[in-house]
Amino acid sequence: MLLGPPLIWMCVIYLGALLALLWQGLYSFDDFSMSVLPQLTLKNYALIFVKGNFDIVLRTLAMAVAVTIGAALIAFPIAYYMSRYATPTVKAFFYIGVMLPMWASYIVKAYSWSVILAKGGIIYWFVTQLHLMWLLEWLLTLPYIGGSTLSTSHLGRFLVFTYIWLPFMVLPIQAALERVPPNLLQASADLGARSGQTFRHVIWPLAFPGVVAGSIFTFSLTLGDFIIPTLIGPSGLFIGTYVYVQQGAVGNIPMAAAFTVVPIVLIALYLMLAKRLGAFDAL
Repeated sequence: MLLGPPLIWMCVIYLGALLALLWQGLYSFDDFSMSVLPQLTLKNYALIFVKGNFDIVLRTLAMAVAVTIGAALIAFPIAYYMSRYATPTVKAFFYIGVMLPMWASYIVKAYSWSVILAKGGIIYWFVTQLHLMWLLEWLLTLPYIGGSTLSTSHLGRFLVFTYIWLPFMVLPIQAALERVPPNLLQASADLGARSGQTFRHVIWPLAFPGVVAGSIFTFSLTLGDFIIPTLIGPSGLFIGTYVYVQQGAVGNIPMAAAFTVVPIVLIALYLMLAKRLGAFDAL
């Protein structure tokens, strides 16, 4: 009885609205009159696999995977230090440092990064002071990474995504590392294992579900974001920006609705994989 009201709310309001949205993907759109017609068709779903639209899916998926890997590489050392070496005072400082950016407005942070990465911004100033401008200019010439400037490059977009979603990766990993029993580490040392062997065979297998749990957030949030791709990076639509343009600017609601199936399917497949890897136990 207690679960009844929230389940009804979820089924009727949330799932009902989602199914209604997906059903609109079967409607037709008249390009001449710019109006939606209640004529059922699978054309909108077939258009997802057209080269231009499928490139959008691949571009978004590649960025989501890159951000997930980058966030994991940065977050793991931070979480490991927090759980294994930090004193309670230092650990509290790290908690505040990790969570404080989450208290700021998302849009403010995105706009701030557009200034930080622009020419004349602090990043260019630091690179100039370190006499590494040649390295930055070389990176900006690389395909799939560079761009005309750092703020209009794939690298800059990757940096902003990683910064924004990094706390969502740090906290699950830190929680997973906190649950590693100290007696396992002591037993590993007693059996003659070196620190590297203990990490590979004891710590990493037990902490890996936490990494996968954090990746659920970084992957799904990057997959559906439309603000950062609009403000940072080169031209080229992401899934979120494509849906926004189709629904807001063009008014092609059926195509926008059909395209929302893509992140739903990708996230569902990712959640199935994460469940098999034990990620839900680390949340």
